Amino acid sequence: MNDSSWGAPPQAGSQAGYWGPTDQGPVQGAAPAGPAYDAPEAQHTRPMPIVPDVPAYGGDQDDDRGAARPSGPLFRDETPQDRSPGPYDMPQTSPHGAAPQNPEPMPDAPQPAPAPQKKSAGRDLSAAIGVGVGLGVVIVASLFVVKAVFVGVIAVAVVVGLWELTSRLQERKDIKAPLVPLALGGAAMVVSGYVRGAEGAWVAMALTALATLVWRMTEPPEGYLKDVTAGVFAAFYVPFLATFVAMMLTADDGPWRVLTFLLLTVVSDTGAYAVGWRFGKHKLAPRISPGKTREGLLGAVLFAMAAGALCMQFLIDDGSWWQGLLLGLAVAASATLGDLGESMIKRDLGIKDMGTLLPGHGGIMDRLDSLLPTAPVVWLLMVIFVGSS
Repeated sequence: MNDSSWGAPPQAGSQAGYWGPTDQGPVQGAAPAGPAYDAPEAQHTRPMPIVPDVPAYGGDQDDDRGAARPSGPLFRDETPQDRSPGPYDMPQTSPHGAAPQNPEPMPDAPQPAPAPQKKSAGRDLSAAIGVGVGLGVVIVASLFVVKAVFVGVIAVAVVVGLWELTSRLQERKDIKAPLVPLALGGAAMVVSGYVRGAEGAWVAMALTALATLVWRMTEPPEGYLKDVTAGVFAAFYVPFLATFVAMMLTADDGPWRVLTFLLLTVVSDTGAYAVGWRFGKHKLAPRISPGKTREGLLGAVLFAMAAGALCMQFLIDDGSWWQGLLLGLAVAASATLGDLGESMIKRDLGIKDMGTLLPGHGGIMDRLDSLLPTAPVVWLLMVIFVGSS
């Protein structure tokens, strides 16, 4: 080897550990020098080191003869980073025979498969059932005792629903739809629909929209357009659609028409939930409502058509079972679209429920979502099938 690879040759008087003569005689234990080391050319070669006795693996790294540590550099001008491990190097160990730092990992023991999780309804079913039964008792009692009381129940539900909707709009989107003209106009809309029919409902709707435009003028102009647009939308979405329930009530068998409307909507929702929870695999509208499935929609249609046939045959004057089949199909479609419509609104607002007024259900608007768009559908089909009186 030349000196460019290993450095300068050792000088006289260097420490033990090298072959060759020094000023103090040969090194003890060194091999006899041969002709290659006596020749002048040997001055440019670097002698090989003495290989010390290797201690037992895991023992002390310094023996009693002062041998170099097997894990350290063999030459003084080397560092551990300058050389690769040699054939006589022992693995780096800690005293007392500790294991190497990077042992080969043992294969993981097979883990038991997790227990399958039961499907969850996502809500407190006991609370939801209790609240639903309580609301049903109040509605039925007011519906068959005094019609005007039920109109008041509708008006209260409308005002509470408007409060929930406008509150969420302001909290999540900073949209300030004026609640006062909406609440007063919404209640007047329901009463006008019951007293004057569709004509009264349309007039009240127009006046409510105008009042919303004027009321918002008392505030700064920034955001005026979005505020009044949201106000007109809220007036149409909640009180105007609810007015058709009051209009159903004006017929001679009005309470039974309203009861049929409520039963079909509830049965449709129940059928969608039951079938979808048990058999649902194919998503209906995953970007809007991930929990709804096509199987659930089929369950809603079947349940609603069966209930519609029974209600039209036994509850509605001059009704027929085949009319009930068509009515049930229409209710399943409108209730599903209404549910998806409010889900779209809630996704845009980034909320799960419109309120917390009803334990297990959310808010009033979370129960009106499928009822509101279904009301004009049932009213229209009832007028077509059996007339308006």
